[in-house]
Amino acid sequence: MKLFEPFTQRSQTLRNRIVISPMCQYSAQDGVPNTWHSVHLGSRATGGAGVVITEATAVSPEGRISAYDTGIWNDAQRDAWRSIAAFIAEQGAVPGMQLAHAGRKASAWRPWEGGGSLPPEQGAWQTVAPSAIPFDKDWHVPQALNGDGIRKVVENFRAAAIRAKEAGFKLIELHGAHGYLLHQFLSPLSNRRDDDYGGSFENRTRLLREVIVAVREVWPDELPLWLRISATDWADHGWSIDDSVRLAGELPALGVDLVDVSSGGLVPHVKIPLGPGYQVPFAARIRQETGIATGAVGLITEPAQADGIIAGGAADVVLIARASLRDPYFPRRAAQELGASLTPPVQYQRAW
Repeated sequence: MKLFEPFTQRSQTLRNRIVISPMCQYSAQDGVPNTWHSVHLGSRATGGAGVVITEATAVSPEGRISAYDTGIWNDAQRDAWRSIAAFIAEQGAVPGMQLAHAGRKASAWRPWEGGGSLPPEQGAWQTVAPSAIPFDKDWHVPQALNGDGIRKVVENFRAAAIRAKEAGFKLIELHGAHGYLLHQFLSPLSNRRDDDYGGSFENRTRLLREVIVAVREVWPDELPLWLRISATDWADHGWSIDDSVRLAGELPALGVDLVDVSSGGLVPHVKIPLGPGYQVPFAARIRQETGIATGAVGLITEPAQADGIIAGGAADVVLIARASLRDPYFPRRAAQELGASLTPPVQYQRAW
């Protein structure tokens, strides 16, 4: 039952290896989380997870995927997050916040409204990216960031980390995956720059490294910093697992404690070989070849499967997303099935 062994990073000890993955809810107003977010995240904490991470939380207004994303670019948002972070911690889970900038995939409809780019009459805003290449046909053409724009992005992440700390979060995850801004700089499919932020591997990873350094400067040394990456674009001439291994090898020196290994999202219409645990081999290879802790995610749906990933050394934690939407108490069900002990809240003890 390796899944229920504690896991310590810096000052934080996870009660088990189950992490609730960031899942966008598209339900905020002006970036401010509300009762929906409190109940959504709080129920996963009472459900017994080791860590509960917020949805992709925008570091700036233009960094939102949709107009209904949560944010952390102002003090009103910070203050609204405080009670949520506190409740997660009170239930025994580590409260985590994912900091994100959507780049060229911003200014979009919510998924249940059809997805795709917002039209001007629906409040579309100018998107930004490393290069003026749209995500897909009929998407906004983003504005290529100049030097001042890049510096602003770095400062936005830095300021967001300060507010996350003030709100009471104990773990930050930087979103460098799924085709959002930091990933857009990493991949040669979306980054066609010819300056210090494009071309070579060193240049394409420069913005990510600068963001990590800026966040680590203001994020307390005793608190963990994670990074989510897409291990591969699943596309020819794009970001690859070899690139991810190379990047991961550089991360510990920058202060990153764990790599959350997902994949895809940069370009549409690619063929991804979906299947149970299809991304786990990426996490395993990064862990084996670099020594950095990893998180496995992607169609992990059964307790025995999750336990096997940890027991087999493929990853240090598993991140549960859709399985948690279907069952907020997945960790408690997993404990029961695996014969582990997971103490319920006192209010629920009469049911155990």
